[in-house]
Amino acid sequence: MKSLNNKVAIITGAGSGIGRAIALLYATEGAKIVASDVDEKGGNETVAQITAKGGEAIFVKADTSKPEDGKNVVAQAVKKFGGLHIAVNNAGIGGPIQFVGEYPIDGWDKVISINLSGVFYGLRYQIPAILSSGGGSIVNIASILGKVGAKGSAAYVAAKHGVIGLTEASALEYANQNIRINSIGPGYIMTPLLSKSLDEPTLKALAALHPIGRLGTAEEVAELALWLNSDKASFVTGAYYNVDGGYLAQ
Repeated sequence: MKSLNNKVAIITGAGSGIGRAIALLYATEGAKIVASDVDEKGGNETVAQITAKGGEAIFVKADTSKPEDGKNVVAQAVKKFGGLHIAVNNAGIGGPIQFVGEYPIDGWDKVISINLSGVFYGLRYQIPAILSSGGGSIVNIASILGKVGAKGSAAYVAAKHGVIGLTEASALEYANQNIRINSIGPGYIMTPLLSKSLDEPTLKALAALHPIGRLGTAEEVAELALWLNSDKASFVTGAYYNVDGGYLAQ
């Protein structure tokens, strides 16, 4: 039997990269997918790829920094598929690269609102719906930079540290109510965002930061997310799993 058979899953940031890989994998495992993203074209392409293979999926345009959008994604999931069992809060941005003493205030506000508040808004509306469906599982996508620092990325580092703490706090609150909540810390992953914005020497330099000697793939992150959102991880909650080619072991 497929591991997510007849489960309803919300994936934020599903228009490309890690979010798309998770949506596609979950669909092959039997989940009904609610793909959300600010990128309407990318989100609809993800849905088209799922339905072309016989899966069920809808796209809901949403900006995770807006609480009303998070509420609407959940409402559309319940309206279309009758409930909610799984969520992956994946949407995020990198933000400006600058030292704290010169960091743009608007850049800070934007990164925190999308990468941290956006996860909270997701949880805020996903959890009641999952409770109403009898329980389920949530995965929040953090980062290796949720555990360590990095020069020039204070907002991103702060937000991802916050995602891990938020995951732990919410996991404790709902552990006895049949909801598991965990986080994942990807290393540098070869996504369209990375490949289109960085030149080849920079990509090679990033790969060299990982003892395994290469960048990760979105599909490798998706496999970990699938395990965490499946019954195979039934005793796992409040945990942080890095998928980083050895980056954090240094």
